[in-house]
Amino acid sequence: MNNRAENLERLQGQKFDVLVIGAGINGAVSAASLSARGVRVALIDRRDFAGSTSSNSSNLAWGGIKYLEGHEYRLVSKLCKSRNRLMRAYPSSIREIRFLTSVFRGFRFSPAFLFAGSLLYWALGRFALRPPKLLTRRRLRASAPAVAPENLIGGIEYSDGYVHDNDSRFVFNFVRDAMKRGCVAANYAHALGSRRLDGLWVTRVKDVETGKVIEVTSAVLINACGPETDRQNEDLGLKTEHRHVFSKGVHLMVNRRSTRHRILTFFASDGRLFFVIPMGPALCVGTTDTPVPSPQVAVTEKDRQFILENVNRLLRFDQPLTRSDIISERCGVRPLAVRGEGQVANWSKMSRKHVIDVNENDRCLSIFGGKLTDCLNVGDEVARAVQKLDVTLNVRDQRWYGEDDASVKQKFFDRAQAMRLDERAARDGVESLTERLWRRYGADALAMLDAIEVDPTAADLVIESAEYLRCEVEHAARWEMVTRLEDFLRRRSKIELVIPSEQWATREGLFEACQILFGDRADQKLQEYLMERFPEALRERKSV
Repeated sequence: MNNRAENLERLQGQKFDVLVIGAGINGAVSAASLSARGVRVALIDRRDFAGSTSSNSSNLAWGGIKYLEGHEYRLVSKLCKSRNRLMRAYPSSIREIRFLTSVFRGFRFSPAFLFAGSLLYWALGRFALRPPKLLTRRRLRASAPAVAPENLIGGIEYSDGYVHDNDSRFVFNFVRDAMKRGCVAANYAHALGSRRLDGLWVTRVKDVETGKVIEVTSAVLINACGPETDRQNEDLGLKTEHRHVFSKGVHLMVNRRSTRHRILTFFASDGRLFFVIPMGPALCVGTTDTPVPSPQVAVTEKDRQFILENVNRLLRFDQPLTRSDIISERCGVRPLAVRGEGQVANWSKMSRKHVIDVNENDRCLSIFGGKLTDCLNVGDEVARAVQKLDVTLNVRDQRWYGEDDASVKQKFFDRAQAMRLDERAARDGVESLTERLWRRYGADALAMLDAIEVDPTAADLVIESAEYLRCEVEHAARWEMVTRLEDFLRRRSKIELVIPSEQWATREGLFEACQILFGDRADQKLQEYLMERFPEALRERKSV
């Protein structure tokens, strides 16, 4: 059963040390860090967890090699250190992957110069990953035959970090860890406004699903609203040193073509980095970089044309990519932190570094900028800032992040081997169930083994073509606060992102998943989802 309703009741039943508004990566790590240190934390978001920028990234945990061009060596060094820390903490989720960068005649830098930069990048990264390579035109063509040969003069190969599952799944796992340590979290809980009363913050919160309004009391308020941080501060009447400017980024998910398991990197027609990233059975291609005045953005035909033209110009597939190859689209804004008002920002050169503004008088703080790579630093800095606002950290030295203990992992792998779980995976033609379940759920996957032992059908795929088992859907229904079908299909999983809708949107397996997730409301939730996302699939379903 879903514990969201229970958490909403708990939100108004107690006084919290900290209320975190916004459950993207910044809010999620803030809640996880503070909860592990014994702080009474509440976490809310007006959408789903990781429902905005944090579910529309490139799925990379990289050290910011592009910032070398702007001579931001200290920033790159810091980001590489953060990347290495993240990869050590989450070895199952964030792995090294090779980037293959092609250089064409007429580009502003030669392959040799870029190779020198990649060596510097490797050094700033403390030599933690595999060394870069300089590739001649012949070696590059042999290694990546899909790269367009016209005007190709060479390239480089280097390593960085890659989020194996989707970004939103990674973010949700911080929320999960926070809840395990006592955080009271709720999605679709919209903060309507906050006021100071007797030295405390009283925040009106609306349950988006029912319309009910409650009040949440906290000593400290954290504004982690990502792109909406400035609007939230305006509603609160707070002045801050920093603000956001916005750049729209669009990725297209397209049918997978052979790129091996590595990332192809190019310089697009506008001069910025352009990626072709493997993601399960699909490719993530992009991104755009378009200055926009507000966080409310959508994919335009111009965006699609830009991405398709660039990928077809840079790669030679059997058939050029067209609109019909698009499985799904990812669109979000990069909130970039700037100081003061009226600054003119150069989006192509600005970094995603984070800044935390603290208002000691009103006991609140705002988080600007940031990205997944640097998230652990955000969590640590928030804890220090909150401590300065007279919130006691009851547990000072607890490690608040990282995969579960190695002994727990070994216990899980031993049990899975005894059950011959991977033999079943090989028979089904998917990746190792053992690795996959551990990566997604950690110690919680032990309960899935219990379920499979009791009922072997718990290891069956619920939705044809999707790599999610019945026990995973049951776990999501019980523990992951899936409120709308999109929450499961796009954020707790990546089904909607990487599998063409015609392969699953009209199948009975989707309705079975709805029954597990929503019980008696399954048909209603399915129709609401299909009406909004795939109306043609709804018409087809009704005609059957």
